[in-house]
Amino acid sequence: MSTPFADLIRTRQSVREYQPQPVADDDLQRLIEAVRLAPSASNSQPWRLIIVNDPELKDRVAGAAYSPLITFNRFALQAPVIAVLTIERPGLVTQIGARLKNREFPLIDIGIAATHFCLQAAELGLGTCMIGWFDEDEVKRVLSIPARTRVGLLISLGYAPEGYPLRRKIRKTTAEMSRFNTY
Repeated sequence: MSTPFADLIRTRQSVREYQPQPVADDDLQRLIEAVRLAPSASNSQPWRLIIVNDPELKDRVAGAAYSPLITFNRFALQAPVIAVLTIERPGLVTQIGARLKNREFPLIDIGIAATHFCLQAAELGLGTCMIGWFDEDEVKRVLSIPARTRVGLLISLGYAPEGYPLRRKIRKTTAEMSRFNTY
């Protein structure tokens, strides 16, 4: 028997087409809260979430996700919201641990935060797509992000069109991607 969470992870998918309908402020607040509650190494929360819903700014940020040669993220222009996750300096304990263990904890942490955002969006009936290909300098310019701060990820957000198809998930089998007790 499937649980609501199992259903959610089976139906959440990258949405690359959006209706122009704005996202309700209450839903944006629930998404912000989902990211706020995401776990992170030593609870350092090394991110800042910027919700870009001003249409002019959103179009400029979305425009940084594609170019005349690289057009696959052009769909971002349709989304009424682009969420931007920056990578902030983690706490001292996390910085020391990262050096000692050669781990990029902030990258792991923003991945967790982004997952919280996308799963919360799916529960609210919103579509998302994580976008890793973008002109970071342009996003920084548009949003006045300090030069030393990295932009980790963009996430398009909005309502998929009526009848947007649920695609079959193509994943490795559990035998290919998991083991018990040994590699």
